[in-house]
Amino acid sequence: MNTDVSISNSGWLSSVAVDVVIFTLRNQDLQVCLVRRVGEPYNGYWSLPGGFVRLDEALDDAAIRQLKEQTEVENVYLQQLYTFGAPTRDPRHRVISVAYFALVSADKLSQDCLDKSDSLAWHSVYALPEMAFDHSEIVDYALTRLRYKIEYSAAAFELMPEEFTLRELQEAYMIILDDHKLDKANFRKKIRDAKIVEPVSRYIQTGGRPAKLFRFRKDAQLESKARRFFP
Repeated sequence: MNTDVSISNSGWLSSVAVDVVIFTLRNQDLQVCLVRRVGEPYNGYWSLPGGFVRLDEALDDAAIRQLKEQTEVENVYLQQLYTFGAPTRDPRHRVISVAYFALVSADKLSQDCLDKSDSLAWHSVYALPEMAFDHSEIVDYALTRLRYKIEYSAAAFELMPEEFTLRELQEAYMIILDDHKLDKANFRKKIRDAKIVEPVSRYIQTGGRPAKLFRFRKDAQLESKARRFFP
């Protein structure tokens, strides 16, 4: 595999890789896409989708390529997260990894992608398996950043289907924040005051009273430092 390699004046060798934390909401859980490693080091361990950056490839392009190869989706929320460069993070040689996180609505994922296999599976961020390298640390950092982002932005909408109920939206926030005590009235007031959702002319049956469906306003501002949803 081609790598992005740099050699210092002292002759030290390093490689540049990207690792992508792909989040989705499914089965009332916040899940992350993991792939099982084949070959040493960490043979059989779970790891984040990623790989070495090609010599002719920009970092963002490498992350987009990894995202597409693993999920077959494009044009989703993707943001550079952090650079992980501990000297011993890879036992083979010095590897510097630029981590990204992506937010993908489960309805955009194919059933083949969602079905657990020997090589790829979706794991709860709250029950991660033993992972290769420092990838559990990367997931923890990504989760912290995601929680921070949804305090002032509409990033959580990237994990929602095109249409949703306000209850489903609140449940998404509670799952991400791992806080199941969000006040319903206060939550809905903040969402409406932010003017980021609009009703659609459809309802969904919930077993009781039909629930009105909403969608994210296309002209709404995704992020605003002046706005704070929580606490």
